[in-house]
Amino acid sequence: MRFGRAMLLLAMAFVEVGMVLVALPMLTLAFAFGMVFLYPPQVMMVRWAAELTRRWAREWAGVEIASPYLPKPPPAQPQPDGWYRHDRTLYKTPRIPDWSNRWKWLISDAASWRDSLWLLWDPIVKITLAPLLIFLPRVGVRLYALWARALLAPTAASLLAGRVRHLDRVRNLANDTQAAEMRRIERDLHDGTQARLVALGMTLGAVEELVEKDPAAAKALLAKARDASADTLTELRRVVRGIHPPVLAERGIGDAVRAMAMDSPLRVEVDVDLPHRPEAPVEAAAYFAVSELLSNAARHGQAERAHVDISQHDGDLRITVEDDGLGGADPAKGSGLAGIERRLAAFDGVLALHSPPGGPTTVTMELPRSLPEKWSSGALPKMPLWKTCVVVFLWLTAWCPFFPQGLVAAIFKIFSIDEKAWFLALYLPEPWQWPVIALMMLVGGSMYVAAVLIPATHSHKGQWAPPRLSFNRC
Repeated sequence: MRFGRAMLLLAMAFVEVGMVLVALPMLTLAFAFGMVFLYPPQVMMVRWAAELTRRWAREWAGVEIASPYLPKPPPAQPQPDGWYRHDRTLYKTPRIPDWSNRWKWLISDAASWRDSLWLLWDPIVKITLAPLLIFLPRVGVRLYALWARALLAPTAASLLAGRVRHLDRVRNLANDTQAAEMRRIERDLHDGTQARLVALGMTLGAVEELVEKDPAAAKALLAKARDASADTLTELRRVVRGIHPPVLAERGIGDAVRAMAMDSPLRVEVDVDLPHRPEAPVEAAAYFAVSELLSNAARHGQAERAHVDISQHDGDLRITVEDDGLGGADPAKGSGLAGIERRLAAFDGVLALHSPPGGPTTVTMELPRSLPEKWSSGALPKMPLWKTCVVVFLWLTAWCPFFPQGLVAAIFKIFSIDEKAWFLALYLPEPWQWPVIALMMLVGGSMYVAAVLIPATHSHKGQWAPPRLSFNRC
């Protein structure tokens, strides 16, 4: 299997040579002769090869290479008058604005040009690694995956654009959640507390009229007013607990969930393993998420037992709620799970749901980097200085054996150019020239591979920040 993968990589090198021979004329025609319609298919062709390499690196070598491309531009939207604007020009249809936006999206994405640079060098790297791919396929595939990550990993611009897009979405979700909470509080105050206060005022007005005419009736109304004021105070406390429970503010998420479990109709077991409290907004989001899940389990899932586990994992707050209900929970059915997702999204939180028909239902929520960093194992040291010096030395010197002493000397040898210049191999006897040229190219290529491998291996051993864990719905 590993040998077959290595052979597939080598075969792909010849395919990429053909792609280079097609891509270079397309780029020349697009920018030198104005045939700009050739540029988008050229980019898509190169991206196909790059995405295939990313998938192979992930599946064969365990090297994750995220897609680095900028977000695709949204379709053009008409103005109130029905026309479509692009810069200072108006169009009747969205065809030209969409094409212009697509062109700008492709040409301004640095990852597209890095893909082209990768395609130009990738066949050479594969041929250089051919001995390893043939005799040590596992090592060869791993080294190739690390080389691919060096050029195909996300750029700073694409990471920033993706982050901005995510923040825009999170901001909208947070605004929607805040508006929904305000409407809920207003509704609770209007339907409960406000109605009780109005009734209390009317009762006191009646007492004022009866206090001299019928003292006994006035005393009875005052007793009702006292009971109404107590009910109003209870209602206000319930509203306050719905905004931010006092026990949560005073004692933290662990004790607040335990107090919630005591009031729940379910038999709830709570396990808490948190060395320190998260920030107050994070605690509130987690508390209300657990409250909603337990309420759903009791009302919709007909559960009898539930288990809540609150723990930390490398600085992340992880909460698991499991119940023995009927299962079949679906966020699309308005069960409150979509609201929980919106609440967690404000903190980059994620939710994983596993709820087969018949149960049990398990919901896992994770709020990344929500615990104090000093208690997290994620703050890891940087690469040592000596490794950094070695990598810099390799990048500065690898060109000499690979290019002039290897590649250029081979060109001089192939075309029988008499000039020997300072090419070492050309001063040797004829039988030794090609072996020395090949050795120089192998040495230079190995130095480039080592320059990529040293920091990548350092990251793989846990010296740099680990990749983030994400959940999907099951």
